[in-house]
Amino acid sequence: MMTRGLVVCQRLSAPHHHPHPPTTMESAVTANHAPHPYPIAPRVTSLIDGVSVSAQSPGHDIEIIDPTTEQPLSTLREADAAEVDSAVQAARLAFDRGPWPRLDINARKDILYSIRDHLRRNAEELTWLECTSVGLPLLSVRNQVQRMARNFEFFAEAASTAHGETYTQTAGYLTYVTREPKGVAACVAPWNAPLALSSMRIASCIAWGNTCVLKPSEYTPLSVRRMVEVLHEAGLPAGVVNLVNGRGAVTGDALVSHPGIDMVGFTGGTATGRVIAATAGRNLKPVALELGGKSANIIFDTADVGRALDGALAGIYGNNGQQCLAGSRIFLQRGIADAFIERFVARSRRIRVGDPLQPDTEIGPLAFRAHMDRVLSYVDTAGADGATLLTGGRRTDTPSRGWFIEPTAVLAPNNAARICQEEIFGPFATFIVFDTLDEVIQLANDSMFGLVAYVWSEDLTTVMRCSREIRAGTIWVNTPMMRELRAPFGGFKDSGIGRDGPQSSLDFFTELKATTIPIDTVKMHRFGLGAA
Repeated sequence: MMTRGLVVCQRLSAPHHHPHPPTTMESAVTANHAPHPYPIAPRVTSLIDGVSVSAQSPGHDIEIIDPTTEQPLSTLREADAAEVDSAVQAARLAFDRGPWPRLDINARKDILYSIRDHLRRNAEELTWLECTSVGLPLLSVRNQVQRMARNFEFFAEAASTAHGETYTQTAGYLTYVTREPKGVAACVAPWNAPLALSSMRIASCIAWGNTCVLKPSEYTPLSVRRMVEVLHEAGLPAGVVNLVNGRGAVTGDALVSHPGIDMVGFTGGTATGRVIAATAGRNLKPVALELGGKSANIIFDTADVGRALDGALAGIYGNNGQQCLAGSRIFLQRGIADAFIERFVARSRRIRVGDPLQPDTEIGPLAFRAHMDRVLSYVDTAGADGATLLTGGRRTDTPSRGWFIEPTAVLAPNNAARICQEEIFGPFATFIVFDTLDEVIQLANDSMFGLVAYVWSEDLTTVMRCSREIRAGTIWVNTPMMRELRAPFGGFKDSGIGRDGPQSSLDFFTELKATTIPIDTVKMHRFGLGAA
């Protein structure tokens, strides 16, 4: 039986130790919120075979910091190679001998639906943990928590419709094709939307009868740890989902390189994805990688400009700008560019930056200090590129603590600038002006990434040209980001390998087996009997 700590986290009022530069932003800010009664364990450990690893076990400790207050929330005990091995062995035993792969699909669906219901019942706590430890505003997290629960429902339904094939074309034979679960997966989840993205990896894996070992980010383990507890409370058999915590170079490498792993699913940065693919490749393990993006958000003079403005703001500032789907390269047709930028900047300056647990907050703090510093470093990069800073570009002075930065926008001299080619992963918009449809299609494709693209136009020919010629895995037309779970999702080029979705996940997480049976007596040459 799992145990949870009973330490209540509180917002702490203390003077900041990192001076902030003065700001000219007009953004409204919100104060730190009151204490909340949900518990946070003082030490977060792995969960293996349905049991929490002892908090007293030795190992390397990593401090978990509240991005809003810069105060400690908890301590993460890192899983070493031996602990990872225990987790893989538990998943291996659950797959090789346990009930999960052998359950009738209706029994497996019942457990997945139970998981959905339990997650919904714990939605308030999970939302609070995600807001507190990641810094995401309620505006984002409430939708993501609902998506988390829906992922298990969706893949339960998808698994119940999976079917085989039958071939009778060869005279005298029947060949039927079945699908079997592939085995034990290593699932590595990112820090920018832990619940939504880790649940997607888990649900799309276990629905077909596989087992897994999940490694969340060492920066944001709290909400995922509680989610995995809830899975077991809902009736998931021990060993089906195991959790290990730690840094990528330690825990992640031990997991991905483990010989007991059959496949690897990773959501995160492209640089890390390359390392994971190379490590998995040495063991001939297949990978599914959803990686970075530098997505084009193209706004034509034939667009409904008001809706495009709303979409552009949501596309870059949603989720604190920390999303691979961000429309970070905003291409504006020259005739509307000046007026659009003026309106965009005015709206950016009125965005409410502050405590993520306040319902009117639109942008919270970035997830951790090093990432905030990295995002802010691109202001100097923009200057070196010859870009014009339009708004933001600094750490906020109110709130006085926390890893908050001003919503930022720059006008780039051209698409070759580093700020147009590198994923910044924060509330940092880059504008580029274009003249013609042919030009902007070429510019949109002039990127190492190809995850998504946004197109805003009321002209059908323009829309269809963009849909046909832009090399990205998803094209959103006249809409902000919308995830259709029934459709494949993934990227071209350096944005990933493979796709998420019912058919794509079925192909990745199952093996095909062909069985051939003769219907008529088989005529064979009888070796060793000599001449007839």
